[in-house]
Amino acid sequence: MNQETSEYIPRYLELYKSGELQKRLMRLDERMAECDLCPRKCGVNRLLNAEGGYCHSGNAPIVASVCDHLGEEPAISGDNGSGTVFFSNCNLRCAFCQNHQISQNFESQKSNLTDCQTLAGQIIDLQNTKGVHNINFVSPSHFVPQMLRTIIEAVPLGLKVPIVYNTNAYDSLETLYELDGVVDIYLPDLKYSNDEWARQISGCPDYVSHARAAIREMFRQVGRVRYNAEGIAERGLIVRHLILPNDLAGSKESLMWIADLSTEITVSLMAQYYPCHRALDMPPLARTISTAEYRTAINMLDILGIENGWLQEPEAKDYYIPDFQRNGHPFISY
Repeated sequence: MNQETSEYIPRYLELYKSGELQKRLMRLDERMAECDLCPRKCGVNRLLNAEGGYCHSGNAPIVASVCDHLGEEPAISGDNGSGTVFFSNCNLRCAFCQNHQISQNFESQKSNLTDCQTLAGQIIDLQNTKGVHNINFVSPSHFVPQMLRTIIEAVPLGLKVPIVYNTNAYDSLETLYELDGVVDIYLPDLKYSNDEWARQISGCPDYVSHARAAIREMFRQVGRVRYNAEGIAERGLIVRHLILPNDLAGSKESLMWIADLSTEITVSLMAQYYPCHRALDMPPLARTISTAEYRTAINMLDILGIENGWLQEPEAKDYYIPDFQRNGHPFISY
């Protein structure tokens, strides 16, 4: 993997000092009155309605776990881990979601309501006591104002590490524009190349165009990945693609699209799929991927000239299965 080193300077600090972060937060808060933060554009008043729209989320952040996570890509987790904030609920309904305990079990997540000041203190604690390499907001698409408010609360407390936006890529361009200069590392999934499969598996009939537009904008904002001297990512775009059985993810088409955007984009090709949640009731999804499916996807990287990134082994699924009902850390390997 080619690595370009650079000295990290958090851009969000200057935006905070100039008052720009507060202005952006005000605009995002106003949009929550008729919520259009993600492409669903439910139009509900999340400032007053605690149930919200499709994401079942109101104005207060809902956070299932705040932890030091060693299971992200090597350049994200490093030796000390990624300071990970797992937001509850989601704007997709993936049948195979490994985080379904927190992403689709809305009633149970009400107990995880918190506030941005508390969350800011938690991420500062991860930075200062655990030495995490970044703060990693997982499933933030429906909680962007709360994410930004948390950053604003955390800066006076000493926040100084990169911000990671870890998303399913079903993001609104208008929302992403407000994150320009705030997010250092975009970590989106590119789940599908076919909207019909996106509809059947994730309840999202317009996924492909929105995800591709979002990833294009992310790349415009942060460009290719830059690393520090220890090989830890400090800025840039990393696109994840999870190989699904029976080519339901359309891996060839998705990788071709990424290569057309730029062969310098870093790709994390993931083989950890296992049938969980509702996938066991959907025959095309009810098995793990085969060796042939794995090799076919890897070969496409070579054919397309995509050289930057990581290849995950199929056995990795045993390491990445979270349990958010476990007391303490959701990952058993800890």
